[in-house]
Amino acid sequence: MNKRQKINKKIAKRAKAKSNKVKCGGENNSKKPRYISKAERAKLEAEQQADTAIANDDNQVEAQPEV
Repeated sequence: MNKRQKINKKIAKRAKAKSNKVKCGGENNSKKPRYISKAERAKLEAEQQADTAIANDDNQVEAQPEV
């Protein structure tokens, strides 16, 4: 009887641990921001500068009085 009780306890313990297990990964569980490589950062910065340059050009065209 003792042998059977020990086996049942081990099985129950494993089942409980398996049911309480939290899945890792995913977007909701991630606390760190996603890594952005140096090349990607440079590309994003270049795009941002191009957008600001276009916006500045549009503002200068609007600011100049038409003849």
